[in-house]
Amino acid sequence: MEHITETATLKAPAERFTGDVHLNMIESPTSPGRLAAALVRFTPGARTNWHSHANGQTLYVTDGVGLVGTRDGSVVRVSAGETVKCPAGEEHWHGATDTTFMAHIAMVVGDTDGDGTTWLEPVTADEYAAALNTTD
Repeated sequence: MEHITETATLKAPAERFTGDVHLNMIESPTSPGRLAAALVRFTPGARTNWHSHANGQTLYVTDGVGLVGTRDGSVVRVSAGETVKCPAGEEHWHGATDTTFMAHIAMVVGDTDGDGTTWLEPVTADEYAAALNTTD
């Protein structure tokens, strides 16, 4: 058994996120395990870049209200206690709404080269505004 009493809160890298995002790593993919998990906190308007995961991603929202969008224009509004599963290879993004914070636990099963994430371009202001307008 390993008891971890504290993990450092890190500022998420600007080349992968828009706005202020902070994370606490829960688990990193180390052999023989391949799970990567982090608590990720988004300030209002903050979001990830477009990205995909070789083996998919599961997001469990712990606090606030957020958005998850896909390339086909589908957007879901998520709240605390809800889970979103993004399938392998699906390009998507996630973040807070423009008026609320949002926090989630992001979980991926990595591949042999790390966590299996492919980072892409930022979500534009127009794409984000459209997402805000397409959810209830």
